[in-house]
Amino acid sequence: MLRFLLFLFPLFTLLFCHREINSGSGRKAEANYKTLCASCHGATVQNFVQRDWKHGSSRLEIISSIGGNFTGGANHHPAQKLNEKEVQELGQYIIDAIVERKQKMITEGAPTNGVYTSQGMTVQLDTIAGGLENPWGMAFLPNGDLLFTERSGKLWRITPKGKKTEIRGVPPVLVESQGGLLDVELHPQFATNAFVYLSYSKFRDSAGVQLATTAVRRARLEGDRLVEGLDIFTALPYSNTRYHYGSRLEFDKQGYLYISVGDRGDQDANPQQLGSDCGKIHRIHADGHVPSDNPFVNQKGVRATLFSYGHRNPQGVALNPLTGDLWETEHGPQGGDELNLLRPGKNYGWPVVSYGTHYDGRPFTQLTEKEGIESPKTYWIPSIAPCGLTFINSDRYPAWKGDLLAGSLRFKYVERIRLEGEKVVLREPLLNNIGRIRCITVSPDGYLYVAVEEPGYIFRLMPK
Repeated sequence: MLRFLLFLFPLFTLLFCHREINSGSGRKAEANYKTLCASCHGATVQNFVQRDWKHGSSRLEIISSIGGNFTGGANHHPAQKLNEKEVQELGQYIIDAIVERKQKMITEGAPTNGVYTSQGMTVQLDTIAGGLENPWGMAFLPNGDLLFTERSGKLWRITPKGKKTEIRGVPPVLVESQGGLLDVELHPQFATNAFVYLSYSKFRDSAGVQLATTAVRRARLEGDRLVEGLDIFTALPYSNTRYHYGSRLEFDKQGYLYISVGDRGDQDANPQQLGSDCGKIHRIHADGHVPSDNPFVNQKGVRATLFSYGHRNPQGVALNPLTGDLWETEHGPQGGDELNLLRPGKNYGWPVVSYGTHYDGRPFTQLTEKEGIESPKTYWIPSIAPCGLTFINSDRYPAWKGDLLAGSLRFKYVERIRLEGEKVVLREPLLNNIGRIRCITVSPDGYLYVAVEEPGYIFRLMPK
């Protein structure tokens, strides 16, 4: 108990000693945050918690960042609306809110036995693992063990009985903002070749500047170690930004590997330029070489791995086990998140077509559809920040079988999506306030697993 109180004391000290703004200015700062910042950084400042920020997280560093005094990374256009005093008040509001958020996480934690009821199904959360640091990807081994990544750069194995072991041999990663160790996937013939695939933020130095990109490494799992690691895909160009990595991995029925890469925050240069790997879905063989029937093979100035383009930040990719179709969710800006059916060589529009706006409310475009551009099968306004996507192919959830599940980072729920062919006919929110969803998958024995952050948990959904 004494240790717990000593741990809490600094937080309470900050909470009560750093309230430098009066109630009136505090309310104004809160309103400015909700109007200008919340859509990107979270309604309750949750995206500032448990994250290493490029320019630092002190009050002065946050104020400098809001005011645009740093180069590289996010360009805070909304700050143009604020005077110096308002910027300072906003920075203080963020600092105070971080402290409060951390205190709430300590005292409340996450649900461990919550019961959720939907249309036709009731499920109960079964906690598989807790106290995790930003779990991001999950993949099941043939024996039922679960591999999962933490964005901090660690890969873990956990047995059905709860024994947790770190897997060594992961590549070095750049853990800043949205970067780190991200998705994990197994080769379709893992039982014979033991190949594991990891997506991550790869980095290099250029003239004293640290640049990063999305990369995929293949390695062989031997016991509790990855060996013979080899990067089979590295997106070009590298960038000095620390966000929009994409990074989902998915194999199709023919054994091709699909890789999502975000636009890296440069929507003008990357998504519509076929000479760039960013803002694209890529398709490669399991060993990294390019399929001969890729849509842009042998076209001069075009990246041969490209499967589709015009994407912003795709963080959900899932294969329909019945049709073989590949579906994708991606983050819009302020609004305009999308669910897309992926087709070879197609343009999905970003930033030419969008249902979203700049974070300060300015439109990117007046167009929501255009000839030659694929329209989303559904979209979200306001943005839910979709992350994680899977089809339910299990008889354990008869009322949901065949449906698509999409996670929400922003609103902390899972959305159930029913399809009739290519048409969305039902959308239902599930597991409200479970946590920021990073990954959803189905185990070999047919159970749904959900990885959430803030704080980090992995839950199994047990039908009741």
